[in-house]
Amino acid sequence: MTDNQDAAESALKRKLRIVIFGTDTPAGRWFDLILLLCIVASVSLVLLDTVQSVNQRWGELIHGLEWFFTLVFTMEYLLRLYCSAHRWQYARSFYGVVDLLSVLPSYLALFFPGANFTLIIRVLRLFRIFRVLKLLRYLSEGNMLLRAMMQSSRKVFIFFFSVSLIIMVLGAVMYMVEGPENGFSSIPKSIYWTIVTITTVGYGDITPKTDLGQAIAALTMLIGYSIIAIPTGILTAEISQEIGRSRDLRRCSNCLKTGHEPQARFCNRCGSELAEEI
Repeated sequence: MTDNQDAAESALKRKLRIVIFGTDTPAGRWFDLILLLCIVASVSLVLLDTVQSVNQRWGELIHGLEWFFTLVFTMEYLLRLYCSAHRWQYARSFYGVVDLLSVLPSYLALFFPGANFTLIIRVLRLFRIFRVLKLLRYLSEGNMLLRAMMQSSRKVFIFFFSVSLIIMVLGAVMYMVEGPENGFSSIPKSIYWTIVTITTVGYGDITPKTDLGQAIAALTMLIGYSIIAIPTGILTAEISQEIGRSRDLRRCSNCLKTGHEPQARFCNRCGSELAEEI
């Protein structure tokens, strides 16, 4: 009897695993589709709840629906833990952590009012759409961008450090030129003005009044336009190198030619089918 119960439990776990973690069956696709719709509806409720007019009229209904979705997601999380072949690995994974964080705020709000607004983290669960719609192959482009950002991080850091020094110097100069009577009440305040100006935001809450201050402001604006494109250029260069490296990795198994486009399916020299990118 015990063996039969174990066999029945194992069969149930396998069926649940196929439905919950798989997308190759109709039941699995329907499960993921309904889950995504629930996530969208839940996030929409959190957004609408912050609108005062909506909250005053539909607040009770929204609160009830939020708890409904919380219970649904809680049951889903427990089922994932139950049928997962590697429970601890799932619990520590990105999706596992997000699944847990998507249900915790509702329970924390019972003890800490206002914590339920962190339910917006449920929007991260929409990353599952890559798995549901078989878009995982497009994540390689995201990985390429991440590698390019990591490769250019030191150059960008040095650039921002240099810009920070320029900003502090210009802020100190503007403090000495304009002074507190023109709104530049301190060097940190002057540095704030320099950052606003050099980034071409231009709030206008502090403006230079003297001729020399306006000349320095014009110079600051020109410096801003000159340096604002430098980080983009650094990242673009790294992306170009990453694209070149990814092309070199695509080698034809027949003629050994490299340099194929990421979307290419056949070798442009011999016509042989290329292996899919991993």
